[in-house]
Order: sequence, then C-alpha cells, then structure tokens
Amino acid sequence: MPWMIYGANGYTGELIAKEAAKRGMRPILAGRNADKVGALAQALSLPSRVFGLDTPEDIQQGLADVDLVLNCAGPFSQTAEPMMLACIQAKAHYLDITGEIDVFELAQELSPKAKKAKIVLCPGVGFDVIPTDCVAARLKEQMPEAVSLTLGFDSRSGLSSGTAKTTVESLKLGGRVREDGVIKSVGLAHKTRDINYGNGTKFSVSIPWGDVSTAFHSTGIRNVEVFIPSSPKNARMMRAANLARPLLGMGFVQTILKGQAGKVQGPNEETRAKAPTYVWGEATDAEGRTLVARVKTANGYSLTVTGSLAVASYILMEKNITGGAYTPSKLMGSDLVERLDGSGKIQLSDA
Repeated sequence: MPWMIYGANGYTGELIAKEAAKRGMRPILAGRNADKVGALAQALSLPSRVFGLDTPEDIQQGLADVDLVLNCAGPFSQTAEPMMLACIQAKAHYLDITGEIDVFELAQELSPKAKKAKIVLCPGVGFDVIPTDCVAARLKEQMPEAVSLTLGFDSRSGLSSGTAKTTVESLKLGGRVREDGVIKSVGLAHKTRDINYGNGTKFSVSIPWGDVSTAFHSTGIRNVEVFIPSSPKNARMMRAANLARPLLGMGFVQTILKGQAGKVQGPNEETRAKAPTYVWGEATDAEGRTLVARVKTANGYSLTVTGSLAVASYILMEKNITGGAYTPSKLMGSDLVERLDGSGKIQLSDA
C-alpha cells in the first residue's frame, strides 16, 4: 500500500523518514519545500512529491494513489483540517503527530464521514499523545468506575521549531480542562500541585495538553486535567501572561513570535538519548479512591518516530479496520506504549 509522510523535511518528519528507510519501508516523502523534500528523498532513495495545502484540488492531486498519510507538517491548526478532508475524499487513512486539542476534536466531528469512506483518522500518533493516552486507558481498565482523571509527564526533550510555533499559537488560547464532559477554557497555570512522575516529587502546573480531548474519547471519563513540572516562579509568570492573552493573539505579535520560534533547533541524537520521559496518571472514583499509573519512555521525539511508524505499519497491514476517528489506545490498545523501543511497563499503585 503506497503511503506518504507529509512535512518530511521538518525536524520530526525527517527523523521518521530516516527510520522508515532504515527499516526498508518506502514512504513517499512530500511537503511544500521542493528543494528540501527533493534533497531528503534523494539521500534516502525514496520517491517524493511537492504540493501545498492551499486548495482541495492541489491536495487531491498530491494524494493520487496514496492509501495512508502521516502528516508531520505543523502547526496542525493550519494543516490538519485540509489534509483530513482530502484524505476522506481520497479514501486514504490519516495520521499525524499533533498535540492540539482542536485537531483531536475535529477528527471526532469528522468520524461519521471517515467511517463512510472506510478510513481511519488517528491524530496524535507520537509523544502527543501515545504515552498519556495509554496510561489513561490502562487506568480506566483497572478502575472502570473512575469519575476523574489527572495526567502528567516530565519530559526534557527540548523543542523543535514546529513544536515551538505550536506553543506560540497556544498562548492566545490559555489553559483548558475537561469538566463534566465539556472542554472548558481556563487561565494558564490554572492549577498547581506536587506530583511524583516516577523520578521524584516536583511542583507542577496544569497545561492544555491533547489528553483534555483524547482521554475522554478513550475512556469516557468526564473530568480530565494534565500537568507538567514547573516552578512557582514560572507559574506566577504564566498567570501574569493571562492578562496579555489578547495581545498575544494579535496577528503581528504571532508573526514575530513564530519568527523567533522558527530559529529553534531540535535536540540532536545524543541529547535525545539522554532524555527519557516520565509519564504519570491518577484516576479517582466517586468515593475518593485513587489509582496511580507510571511509565518511563524514550525521549519524546524518539517515541514519536517509533510510535508513528508502529501505527502506520499496523494500518497498512490490517485490512479490516472499521473506519472512523480513533485515539492511539482505541486503535491499538493500552499496551501500545509498552511495545515501543525505550519504554517500560505501565506500573500501577494505590498512591
């Protein structure tokens, strides 16, 4: 089955393309930059295509005879919708490596159309959000009566330019949580708490991570929050930034900040190898009983490479997957993260 990595010339797309070639896979490398896409394709002896996402016609031509697209071109707030719609039209499965809540919600909205087209929509097949999604699903399996879910991770992966640009976009949106099944806008650093992710207890702040969407669709648990380590000083700065959110959302400010984000260089192989990720989750039932899950994984970017290729390979090999929108754990089970290189087993405890 012919498949494509779109945005292959970006930091993460290139990592995935190189690993795919190393495994003997033959993806079509695609993107908007003819020089960069062509050079990478030549270096890896892979086919390539160049097209933008400006019109449906351009995308349909670019997707001719393609059965699966792995979209690595961010910010996904700009690329996911046109590519999803084109994939539905072309009857090609859609994957991406986003962590953006709105993209996950869009996939769920488009699920009936994907089901009719008999294709899979599964955004978030990387560090955003495989580990946390699998932790959420495992907690639900072990505590079916859970009414709230808190997730978190400690990652020292660093940022690529694409991730930095997505972070800039998220500043104008503030924080988000899910309460009683509904996604609610809150301030940045809405909550703080101390969490032991598996490497010592750390002061942490809430963030608008993709699990605010995906964990609900994976588990049905109607209250979801996500945390990362921070410091009291940074938490105060984030809360102060809430006052500037209208300014941060202005077009010229976004342009300036994204320009700076575009200069960010992703971590090299040595840095990635030395930076594992610690993932934590806590489910609570109506009686106040709690169950905690922890797992140590590879660096976020390394996990994105292995995770995205695992999901792509699964779909390319399986012939009878029911079409529709999926989360990673719904598609491949809560043990998906445990099957990836560099990941341990999910450990459960009462505290």
